Amino acid sequence: MADANARPRPAPPGATAPVQRPRLAASLILTRARQNGSVEILFGRRSGGHVFMPQKYVFPGGRVDRTDGYAPLAREVREEVQAVLTRVLSERRARAAAAAALRETAEETGLLLARPGTIERPRPAWKPFADAGVKPDAAALDLVARAITPPGRTRRFDAWFFRADADQVHGEASLSGNGELEDLRWVALDQARHLDIPIITRFVLSELEAHLDGKRAPVRCARVTSKGPRVDEV
Repeated sequence: MADANARPRPAPPGATAPVQRPRLAASLILTRARQNGSVEILFGRRSGGHVFMPQKYVFPGGRVDRTDGYAPLAREVREEVQAVLTRVLSERRARAAAAAALRETAEETGLLLARPGTIERPRPAWKPFADAGVKPDAAALDLVARAITPPGRTRRFDAWFFRADADQVHGEASLSGNGELEDLRWVALDQARHLDIPIITRFVLSELEAHLDGKRAPVRCARVTSKGPRVDEV
């Protein structure tokens, strides 16, 4: 996930460190089917300069920007996805989370999940779409899981994990990004746990397997409470 790389200033001696509220974030799990029927997932390794999860392999994603709620989408989030998101988020923030997943994926991998369309006077974040003559497509997104970073961490996120099929990528699916993620690679689902991945990514992979088996699996949230870790349906 993208973050500001500047380290936070330490609290003065004797002062209580402020409680970090989770910031809304979104990730996109891109999947593609191989000829043998197995599934591959797109991963990238976070650079060592990041404060949050350095050197870990993660899905493309990052913090939701305020302007993501006004993204020039070709199609809005599907009704069933919206229904889950809005159990927790406002409609505007739900839209922003989906848009952020598309935007961050474009920035970090060069892949555009989009449909033909014209963006008038695009903001810089959406210029790659505009230059390609397309608009980001939120209807291509499924929803897999939610996870909230435990208290006491340097960075905290309320992260939503979307999924889309690589067939939804506009144009050639050649990987190139802004350097946020290194070593972009497609990894077989049954091999993904051999990567150096965060604990929460292991949870999301398990949730993904449940969503890919053809059943209508619930969207669940992993978090830490005063009584310990727990997983609940959103």
